[in-house]
Amino acid sequence: MSGPVIIAAGGTGGHLFPARALAEELLGRGRAVVAVTDRRGGDIADGLSGMPVHRLRASALSGRSLAGKVSGAVDLLIGTFEARSLLRRLRPCAVVGFGGYPTVPPLYAARRLGIRTVIHEQNAVLGRANRLLAGRVDLIATSFEATAGLDAAQAARTMLTGNPVRSDIAALHRGTYRAPNGDGRLRVLVFGGSQGARILSQVVPATLESLPAGARQRFVLVQQCRPEDVAAVSQTYERLGVAAEIAPFFGDMAQRLDAAQLVICRSGASTVAELGAAGRPALLVPYRFATDDHQSANARAAEADGAAWLMPEQAFTAEALAARLEALVACPRQLVEAAAAAHRRGRPAAASALADAVERLIPANGNHGPAITEAAA
Repeated sequence: MSGPVIIAAGGTGGHLFPARALAEELLGRGRAVVAVTDRRGGDIADGLSGMPVHRLRASALSGRSLAGKVSGAVDLLIGTFEARSLLRRLRPCAVVGFGGYPTVPPLYAARRLGIRTVIHEQNAVLGRANRLLAGRVDLIATSFEATAGLDAAQAARTMLTGNPVRSDIAALHRGTYRAPNGDGRLRVLVFGGSQGARILSQVVPATLESLPAGARQRFVLVQQCRPEDVAAVSQTYERLGVAAEIAPFFGDMAQRLDAAQLVICRSGASTVAELGAAGRPALLVPYRFATDDHQSANARAAEADGAAWLMPEQAFTAEALAARLEALVACPRQLVEAAAAAHRRGRPAAASALADAVERLIPANGNHGPAITEAAA
């Protein structure tokens, strides 16, 4: 019997969501799975049973002072010793990292112990933690056709799997896009990631207010806002007579996506992957302070495929959004074509493809790698 697959991920949703999706797939195949993150990370095992979680010491290096970088390097070194001890004890058959600095210690330790290693990059730009690891792993799984930041040797060890999404989102790929009907009403879903986005709560209501009263009635909105913005946004829509449902969080995002005819949102990796799985057209507003501007790269890739329209934050004004919405309402064929393009680029089987890739790396006899022997232990 081979040892468990270790899944390592940082504490942000962009890393945790695909990590959970792979864990769910592997658990469903009867594989033992163990999660590793840092002490501040989110609950990587949320919603999954039978998956132990271990927390190691790790800190970021980028965006810190010299003293902070030194402290971060010390944390990573200590975390690597902790990871080495954990891996010797668990004897895993493979370690899969999903980005974020908490993945560095277990992947470094696995490489030194001769354990098979995989990193998964969710964005169209290689993340900084993954850059540290890309030259040292057996396989680099990617979510986009082209991923910036890979050198030629690393690109030769790359496999396009797509970005795993939750099973309820993946199931939407089997459905169909319901175009706006003859009454001209457009169902719009607005969300800005797990923490919401202030700019969406400001610009979208201002856009509806700028439209003539008759034009406003064409839109039915479901909008996620930060808790502190819910009251003001709700009051604006109520005053304007716009049909809208406002909340800080929607626990039924699959159903919301299924009902949407247009999505206005950020362009984080998980969001873009979910739009593809659901086959929904989108207006993408990248977060301009994202590391290495990776959200803009994600949005450009979707726009190049005809699946979305990129609206940079600096150009995301009530006037610009009103013009775009009026054009889409006047010619809904654009929405139908973008939905079809989104559907084509979607990879609902990404979790399965990634699980297949991981399992192909595991030695058939279940050995744990040459370094994990009685002598090495």
